[in-house]
Amino acid sequence: MTRTAEVLADDPIWLILIKVVAIFAFLVVMTLLTIWAERRVIGRMQHRPGPNRAGPFGMLQSLADGLKLAFKEDIRPVLADKWVYFLAPVISATPALVAFSVIPIGPEVTIFGERTALQLVDLPVGLLVVLASASIGVYGIVLAGWASGSPYPLLGSLRSAAQVISYEIAMGLSFIAVILYAGTLSTAGIVEAQENGWFFLLLPFSFAVYVVSMVGETNRAPFDLPEAESELVGGFHTEYSSLKFALFFLAEYINMVTVSALATTLFLGGWHAPWPLSLIGDGVLNTGWWPVLWFLGKTVAFLFFFVWLRGTLPRLRYDQFMDIGWKILVPLSLVWITAVIIIRAVRNAEQVTAQQFLIGGAIVIAILVAAAFLIPDRKPPEDADEVPMAGSGFPVPPIDLEVPKTPRQCTSESDTPVPAGSGRELAEGEEAPHGHV
Repeated sequence: MTRTAEVLADDPIWLILIKVVAIFAFLVVMTLLTIWAERRVIGRMQHRPGPNRAGPFGMLQSLADGLKLAFKEDIRPVLADKWVYFLAPVISATPALVAFSVIPIGPEVTIFGERTALQLVDLPVGLLVVLASASIGVYGIVLAGWASGSPYPLLGSLRSAAQVISYEIAMGLSFIAVILYAGTLSTAGIVEAQENGWFFLLLPFSFAVYVVSMVGETNRAPFDLPEAESELVGGFHTEYSSLKFALFFLAEYINMVTVSALATTLFLGGWHAPWPLSLIGDGVLNTGWWPVLWFLGKTVAFLFFFVWLRGTLPRLRYDQFMDIGWKILVPLSLVWITAVIIIRAVRNAEQVTAQQFLIGGAIVIAILVAAAFLIPDRKPPEDADEVPMAGSGFPVPPIDLEVPKTPRQCTSESDTPVPAGSGRELAEGEEAPHGHV
């Protein structure tokens, strides 16, 4: 049991309730601010102002949109399964709130004379709680698509289920190297293990895999395929309106905050101050309420990364997206974990120095990156004319308006086009009249 767990075990019930309300309020406010910031940042990227009417700099626009959703008419499709249709948004939003309960926001502080840690609960298996919450959250999406009684929401929900399965495996594999070095599954213990060095410097490949996986896990651009407007109208929440749609919206942005906070906890030292601020006053900035500021700054940086990706990259094709998960992230993560275990075992045997260890890690990373770029692309078969194929080599339905191999021809006496093979055709060497083919 960590020191944080011992401190939290003595929390009175009133302090626990204060923390629960504070976490809920924090996540709701972060959702409103993130929506506003996303619209403003993307507006700047696209040379337009973004929201600028409601409140200073348009900061009350998200609140106005939330109130608008609350007063909109609640429409339910006739073919929808009533109770499942109603419970799906709740199932989607609740795990997103629960997952944040194991995130350490700061060290030990005093609240109303009671000594406690800025964390709701510290479990020995805290990382597994986050993974379990993400797994349960997808049930709400799948049930929403199925209960809507419409084909497009169902297709979107099935896409989301496949997406979460693929990228949750990669995300779980990125945790393993962190667990090996921290020696615990407790989030508070992982933060304590980074007191003298952040894990993103020691485990850069695990950090890169987690960053890609967290974008895929939250269905955000360029991985927002379950909500692709050009194919699925709006995805699994197409048939939802009013507060039910707002719950899906809330769940998406709370998940963004949660995975960003988890990235901060696992790889960026959690609430520890960045160097060289950590050296000021013999670590005085790592005590009291100062660490909350460092934690929020790192989390907001990841949220900006989400927005930056949305405003920069186009949406991937679905087969490309699944290839990244199953054929790149998962295999390379397994190779990376094996390399980390071997290097750590050799280092614990005191047969290599720290410098040799870092050089060896850099060589392993270089090999993994080279392998990723040297994987040959699949080529379409030679008989692609007989079996229509997409660019990735997968069969696709025939094109309705396919261009005929023989062009349409016109007679020399009339401008009326005659289909090829059904009238007079040009003899070999004969030229078509001017303006005809």
